[in-house]
Amino acid sequence: MKKIVWWSIGVFLVYGACIWVYLFYISDTSIPQSLKGTSVDPATFMNARELMLTEKYSKIRDALFFIRIPYEWLGFILILVLGVSKKVNKWSKDVSRFSLLQTAIYVFWLSVLLLIYSFPMDWISYKLSKAYHITTQPFQGWMKDLFTDFWVNYATMFLVIAVLYAFIRKFSKRWWLYAWIVSIPFTLFLTFIQPVVIDPLYNDFYPLKNKELETKILHLADEAHIPAKHVYEVNMSEKTNSLNAYVTGIGSNSRIVLWDTTLNKLTEREILFIMAHEMGHYVKKHIYVGIASALVLSIVGLWLTKHLARFVIKRWGKALKITSLSDLNSLPLILLIFSILTFAVSPLTNMQSRHHELQSDTYAMDLTGDKQAAIKTFQDLTKSGLSQVNPPYLVKIFRYGHPTILERISFVEKYERNE
Repeated sequence: MKKIVWWSIGVFLVYGACIWVYLFYISDTSIPQSLKGTSVDPATFMNARELMLTEKYSKIRDALFFIRIPYEWLGFILILVLGVSKKVNKWSKDVSRFSLLQTAIYVFWLSVLLLIYSFPMDWISYKLSKAYHITTQPFQGWMKDLFTDFWVNYATMFLVIAVLYAFIRKFSKRWWLYAWIVSIPFTLFLTFIQPVVIDPLYNDFYPLKNKELETKILHLADEAHIPAKHVYEVNMSEKTNSLNAYVTGIGSNSRIVLWDTTLNKLTEREILFIMAHEMGHYVKKHIYVGIASALVLSIVGLWLTKHLARFVIKRWGKALKITSLSDLNSLPLILLIFSILTFAVSPLTNMQSRHHELQSDTYAMDLTGDKQAAIKTFQDLTKSGLSQVNPPYLVKIFRYGHPTILERISFVEKYERNE
């Protein structure tokens, strides 16, 4: 047990040091000499202070991202090795003889432990964002969102875990397949209800106040065959200075949403370009492609989880206090394996996402043909989020679901509209 704990902590510290050295001393975020002085060069649209803040903020933010993931893995290992998971499982059985109630109790206390464990990282991220004026949300509002997250995640996790362990106990060999089959309608259901049930838990949504702009956006939506009767505005300025807009949901629950920060900081031409981009996702059916890709990856992930969990329990089950996968106290192991697999496949999923974003940029340019608005939009997004124009390679492949700003502006500059 001690060996596993100390090795885990040691590997985590060495990894963290390597990430810090890579981001702060090795990686090169400068733009190619041939692009100096062009619209891609941040020196042409940001002042010296903004350039300095962007470099500092981006490096610290990226370091936190890369450190947070193994920090989460370390938490799962400690909960198992120290016997915490086993004790919580035993306590849930002492409280009730009903398996469903046992699951509810176990998942609740595990969720509380993980909330407490992850709080320092959440707090550091919040304070960093606040210090660089990305976040405008007061502490009370941030805590409210944190607890809303907790209850939404708890409800979802309870349903998933209750079904998952029912399958593990009844179908020891093919539980992964039955779990995947059930996940299909569940994923579609969550995607369908998110715009009207989940999102409003965090923010207030209301019809766009600028009716003239709404008419222009709905005209674009009509050209894209999006069944939307309204454009929604959300009061994100209470929480952030960042800019965003999106088209979400499926079928009759599709929604076109603009952050009020976008409305306040961008011109009408830039807003129309952004909305054309978001509509491109709908036209290209990226939501459905994303769901299909997730389902393909999940069936592979569940199959691998079954075999990896069985191997780990056979090899280190005693040290991890796990005797059988069917026991609830094996849940941190399942979460650990799934988290590692998710991280491992993230370069692939991010690459697909970047391809979709490029398709949407192309669609927006085809629809608007407004190069100037597109370039200004990308420059404004860079400034508002203190984002690097040319991030380090590892940051790009593990973090970026969008092409880099360098790639996006370069694409627009070279774009030729097909008449």
